[in-house]
Amino acid sequence: MKKIISSPNAPAAIGPYSQAVEANGTVYVSGQLPVDVKTGKFVEGGIKEQTEQSLKNIGEILKAAGCGYENVVKTTVFLSDMNNFKDMNEVYAKFFTSECPARAAFQVVKLPLGAMVEIECIAVK
Repeated sequence: MKKIISSPNAPAAIGPYSQAVEANGTVYVSGQLPVDVKTGKFVEGGIKEQTEQSLKNIGEILKAAGCGYENVVKTTVFLSDMNNFKDMNEVYAKFFTSECPARAAFQVVKLPLGAMVEIECIAVK
C-alpha cells in the first residue's frame, strides 16, 4: 500500500507526480530543484546555493514523512555541468556527515527550468 507524502514547506510538484511516496516503510522522494518555497523561484547564487536549497527541500519532505537525512539510503544527483561536482559535494557533505547514503551523480543535458542541480533520494524508516 502506498501513501502520498506532501509538505507545504517544499515546492509543489510542477507536473503529474508527488513530492514523495511511501511504500512499506520506504520513502521515495522525487527530484528536488533549488526552488525557495517562499518565493517560488530558484535561490540566488551558484551551484553551492542551489545544492543547499535542493537538500533543504528534501529535508522538509523527509520530515513530512516522519524521518530525516539519517534515514536516507540512496541519492541521485543530476548536474547540468560535471565541473560543479566538487562544489556540490562540499555542500552535500554538510547534510550527510556519517554513515552516508549510496549515491550516483552525473551530468545531464538539461534540467527542468534551467536548474544547475536536481537531487532525489530514497529513505527507509
